[in-house]
Amino acid sequence: MLLPFSYTFTPGTSSTNVTDSVTGPWMDTRIWSKLPQTLIDRVLAFLPPPAFFRARCVCKRWYGLLFSNNFLELYIQISPRRHWFLFFKHKSLKSYIYRNNNSTNDSGGKTMTANICEGYIFDPYDIAWYRIPFSFVPSGFSPAAASGGLICWVSDEAGAKSIILCNPLIGSLSQLPPTLRPRLFPSIGLKVGPSSIDVAVAGDDLISPYAVKNLSTESFHIDAGGFYSLWGTTSCLPRLCSLESGQMVCVDDRFYSMNYNPFSVLAYEIAANSWCKIQAPMRRFLRSPRLVESMGKLILVAAVEKSKLNVPKSLRLWRLQPCGTTWIEIERMPQQLYLQFAELGGGHGFDCVGHGEFIAIIIRGSIKVLLFDILRKMWQWIHPCSCINGVGDDDDDELHGFAYEPTVTTPVTGLLDQITIPIFQSFSD
Repeated sequence: MLLPFSYTFTPGTSSTNVTDSVTGPWMDTRIWSKLPQTLIDRVLAFLPPPAFFRARCVCKRWYGLLFSNNFLELYIQISPRRHWFLFFKHKSLKSYIYRNNNSTNDSGGKTMTANICEGYIFDPYDIAWYRIPFSFVPSGFSPAAASGGLICWVSDEAGAKSIILCNPLIGSLSQLPPTLRPRLFPSIGLKVGPSSIDVAVAGDDLISPYAVKNLSTESFHIDAGGFYSLWGTTSCLPRLCSLESGQMVCVDDRFYSMNYNPFSVLAYEIAANSWCKIQAPMRRFLRSPRLVESMGKLILVAAVEKSKLNVPKSLRLWRLQPCGTTWIEIERMPQQLYLQFAELGGGHGFDCVGHGEFIAIIIRGSIKVLLFDILRKMWQWIHPCSCINGVGDDDDDELHGFAYEPTVTTPVTGLLDQITIPIFQSFSD
């Protein structure tokens, strides 16, 4: 059985001298030692993951809580949701495709691998970083999406895609059947609910060993009610679409992805298995448009440049209205901050990831992250994790972020164990 990982705290996190308070009368063991175990369990269920895993070192009973069904059921019911982020540092997409299609050996004859051995969790509430290992993930896979505490890893090799869902806090791995159609670098949509899993794989269909085209979507569904579809549901992408390679954004029961030339938003209705196109605001003047989910809403983040008009360059945020076709501008980056942001970006563009009330904006080709709090209307640069600074010095290295909700249990992955039943195997064949 794999043991949960140990958090590594980066320098800069504050600590308080609690010597006096621990020895004070209010910590009298004659009082606190008589607390009911059920009450103690509720307190432990509310702890954030770093504190919970430290608490497991106290005694055998607390260590075993991670394997107690009663505690895990309580944890699911009362543990608060945490809108954290998970970042990986690896090669840019352009460098990755070149490397995997040209050579697998470096100048010294050693085999080059794309295995990502660790990630970096960021807590936007306490502005704290934690390092987490991913050595248990097989080599040849890259992170593609995240939902419900699970990280989706997709095989790097061109062809039918193998997909793994992992819970990094407990080191669990669950594998899905391979997709039916060969692809290169498709867009991945993941939605993990309390009793269901939905995965959509779209675009980058291999029409020859040397050419790809955005043609189709394959979807995977399984739920506790016994309904399942192992890539058996397919649909055609909109004609002449230029789908953004990478992850899709899930809002309610839809997956969204950017479409290029010209800019628009593609929406995939999971239940209806159909695509529709939504016109983007100011589409002729957008630069590096990105979609994020924030507090259950779809947000479009983009730089705006009107070269022929007397309008200053800026970075703006729009929210998609409930009607699903119109946008409303909700925020603009302060002009002085945007000038600094544009100078640091150097024309390389940026990526975004949203979670809860936070939106993290990552400058491409760097480890610089700008955090925006929608509720407090506050922008701030995030000091990078010291562990990130120590990983590689290649100019092609950059951060890729995901919305991550840490949880010590994901019982929905138990549904995937049914795939080993012969009836499932014959269906997928």
